[in-house]
Amino acid sequence: MALESISIRKMENQTQDFYEAVVVMSKRAKQVLNNRIAEQMMVSNEEVEMGVYDQIFDKNPEDYEEIEKATTVAVKEFINGELVWKNSEEEA
Repeated sequence: MALESISIRKMENQTQDFYEAVVVMSKRAKQVLNNRIAEQMMVSNEEVEMGVYDQIFDKNPEDYEEIEKATTVAVKEFINGELVWKNSEEEA
């Protein structure tokens, strides 16, 4: 995966506050990561039979699937305008 630079102007289209942009993207990245962990746990729980603890499951390197990093997903969603958030200061 190659690194791509992000134009500051693209972030300004979504919000004028860069700190807010970073916070929104980081919170979304945490959500994506937590969802992936939960999905992985559900899949692994389905695969494991109860009562068989001495069995070792080998992972095959050929089964490895590369997925986008959570931060990459969050930045793309932010730049494309797919994220919606509320600013608590504006509500007060």
